[in-house]
Amino acid sequence: MKKFSFLLVLSLLLFTACRKDHVDATNTKTLQSSINDMTSSLSTIKQIKFSEALYILKTFGVEAEGDVEELKALGKLINGKKVPEILTMADEVAQKNGIEWASTSPPSLGEMNIFGDDKAKETDNNDVKANSLSIVTRPTGDDGNGAATAIQIVPRLVDAAGNPVSFTGAGLEATLEVFSNGVKLSTAKNLMQDNNFKGFNLKFSSIPAAKVVDNKIDITVSVKTTAKTFKMSKIGLDVNPSALKVPAPPKTDSTAVTQDPNAVIDPNNPTATPTTPTDPNATTPTPAAPKQPTSDPKTTVSKFLSSVSSQNLKAAYDNSNNPSWGSYESFSNPTSGFGSVKNVSVKNITTNATNASGASVNATYDVTDKNGKTTSLKVTFGLKNVNGDWKISSYKINP
Repeated sequence: MKKFSFLLVLSLLLFTACRKDHVDATNTKTLQSSINDMTSSLSTIKQIKFSEALYILKTFGVEAEGDVEELKALGKLINGKKVPEILTMADEVAQKNGIEWASTSPPSLGEMNIFGDDKAKETDNNDVKANSLSIVTRPTGDDGNGAATAIQIVPRLVDAAGNPVSFTGAGLEATLEVFSNGVKLSTAKNLMQDNNFKGFNLKFSSIPAAKVVDNKIDITVSVKTTAKTFKMSKIGLDVNPSALKVPAPPKTDSTAVTQDPNAVIDPNNPTATPTTPTDPNATTPTPAAPKQPTSDPKTTVSKFLSSVSSQNLKAAYDNSNNPSWGSYESFSNPTSGFGSVKNVSVKNITTNATNASGASVNATYDVTDKNGKTTSLKVTFGLKNVNGDWKISSYKINP
C-alpha cells in the first residue's frame, strides 16, 4: 500500500513538473498547449481575465492580417512570458488604444478564445443578434478659428427597424478604416462592449495631408459578432486641411557645402569653386508615359450600374478598385452591400473632368431594393487609371 501511495505521489509530481508556467511559441501546438497549462493553474476568475488579456494582445497588440498570422505574431510577442507579465502587457495595450479594460477589473469581454472557437454558446455574450450597422459622425475640437480638429465616429448595431440593439458584457472587435480617393490612410481597432460604445475619435493630425484628396475622406467601420461581421461606410467626410499632419522640414547644416563627386578641382587654385565636366553627347532620358485609357470614363460607370442592375456583381466589382468597398463578399452582401439591389434605372451620366491619371463622373439614377423601395440618387464616381483601364476608386452620394 505504501509503495502504491509513493508511486501515485511520484506520478502527480512528474505531471506537475511537465506543465509549463510560461509560453512556448515554438509552433501553434506548443503555444496552445503551454497556454492551457498556464490557464489550468489559475482560479476561475483569473482564467477568464487571462483569456481576455490574450485576446487584447492578439487583436490590438500585433500588426498582422488574418487569424493565423495574428496568432503567429502573438506567439512571438509573448514567447517565454508568464501570466503576470502577459496581464501587464495587456494593460499597457488597452491603455494605449483607449480600451476600457484592466487585468484587475471583473470579467467584461464574454468568452474569449484566441484559437478561433467562435461557435455560439448559451452564455456567449458576443452572439449579438442585429440586422445591420449604423454610423453617426460629428466634428469635435476647435483649432482656434472655429474649425474642427477631429471627427467622432460612433457605430451602433441596429435591428430591422433601425433601432439600437441592447446588449452588455460583450467584446466585439470594432475596426475603423480611413481612405481618401481609394487609398487607405489608417486603421484603428477598439472593443464594443455594449451599445453605448463611444466609438473612435479620429484626429485630423493623424492623417497625412499629402494623401488627402479634395479635403475629404471615406471611412469604413466593421463590427465582428460571433455569427457575422457587420460593415458600413460613409463617403466624402470633410476634414480641416489646416489640422492635417504635415511632416516637419528636414534639418540641414547651413555650413555644409554639397559637392558634385564628378567636379574637377583646379590644383593651381584649390579654393576656387570646382567645375563639373559635361558630356556634349549626353542626353537626358525621358520617363515613359503611363498607358492612357482609350475609353470614356463614363463607359466604366455605365457598365458598373448595368452589372449591378442585372445582379452580375462580379462584373461590377471587377470595374472597381475601391478599398472602401472591401472584399467581394462585403461588396455583394445581400443586406449591407450591392446584393440588396433589385434594379437600377439610369437617368443621366456625364463626365466632369479627366486627366491622365484620374476622372470624375456624375450619375443620376433610381435604385430599387429587393423590398421594392425606390431611392433617387445623385452620385459622383471617382475613377483612376489602372494599366490603361478606368476603375471606380471612390463613390460619393450628393444631396
